[in-house]
Amino acid sequence: MRVNFTVNGRKQEVDDVWEGESLLYVLRERMGLPGSKNACEQGECGSCTVRLDGVPVCSCLVAAGQAEGRQVVTVEGLADYARHREDAHPGTGCATGACGTPLGTARSRQAGDGQSTEELSPIQQAFIDAGAVQCGFCTPGLLVAADELLETQPSPSDQDIREALSGNLCRCTGYEKILDAVRLAAARQEEAVR
Repeated sequence: MRVNFTVNGRKQEVDDVWEGESLLYVLRERMGLPGSKNACEQGECGSCTVRLDGVPVCSCLVAAGQAEGRQVVTVEGLADYARHREDAHPGTGCATGACGTPLGTARSRQAGDGQSTEELSPIQQAFIDAGAVQCGFCTPGLLVAADELLETQPSPSDQDIREALSGNLCRCTGYEKILDAVRLAAARQEEAVR
């Protein structure tokens, strides 16, 4: 089957998708967007988290066909999504499907490509500044989930942060630096509004 959907703000068409193929597989293997990680394939770890119509989902549990006509934001498009949201849709998301990260740009933002900090979203920069990145396997899913939290709750409590990230497992840390990063991004976001 053919799946037509919007990925990181750009309309995409993927052919020859079989019925049982996951959105995660299509993103990673067919579209060359490896940011979302393939770990448990059971929706238990959150390393494959993407936003589907603005809602964080485990892309390993979403059949690719379910994305037909919908919008997906991956970690590769997070910086552009955050920047666009701030400029054009303060407090909401991009509902038009006409904006976002071109696929080629998203592909170039893989680890080790020398990406500068000017290209990072506020939550990505906060993760770096707070030292919240260890091995990095869980980081993409945590970033996507934290971005959604900060979009819907600009001043989250510690309980809000814990709940929003509860579907994302990190095997390297005790989560404290991750929580620090979300707190830092929220504080910076609050200060920017003043």
